[in-house]
Amino acid sequence: MKLSDTWERGDPYEQYVGRWSRQIAPRFLSWLSVPAGRRWLEVGCGTGALCAAITDHCSPSLVVGVEPSEGFLNKAKELLAGRVVLHRGSATEIPLDGSSVDVTVSGLVLNFVPNGPAALAEMARVTENGGTIGAYVWDYAGKMEIMRFFWDAAVELKPEVVKMDEGVRFPRRLLPLRPPWASLERPDRAL
Repeated sequence: MKLSDTWERGDPYEQYVGRWSRQIAPRFLSWLSVPAGRRWLEVGCGTGALCAAITDHCSPSLVVGVEPSEGFLNKAKELLAGRVVLHRGSATEIPLDGSSVDVTVSGLVLNFVPNGPAALAEMARVTENGGTIGAYVWDYAGKMEIMRFFWDAAVELKPEVVKMDEGVRFPRRLLPLRPPWASLERPDRAL
């Protein structure tokens, strides 16, 4: 059985994960504490939860969302009603010029990007020097209890499904957590 982590339809996603995305996005933005008037990019904008929170809470001068899925883009267009510029693109090929945004964020996406370092390099390319890059991801292998309970029970009932377990498939963090003053060139400064 071939597994796919490609989400294509916005309505089912909204019912399943969208409700959680809408709860975490404002908390993440509060934590980032970016001043008003900045140009924002969300990489992997999905159906638009983080983009909506940016427009609602951050007083941006511009919000751009990039998403590879046509179904998600259509749902984002419906939900955001022209408040955000949306482009089809991927985390490793962002369709923007270099240094075109002040803040680049990604919510609940980078676990699924096959080449995390390439995605981070692309995010840095489009972000103004001295800008902000931030992301949050699923903790499939650790404290995501509801998913952990589900997969533990599924594997107990049918051991061959272990290969589908997100904790097995997405066990790593992309980068160690770093304080804002730590340089990407200084991994020894990671927390």
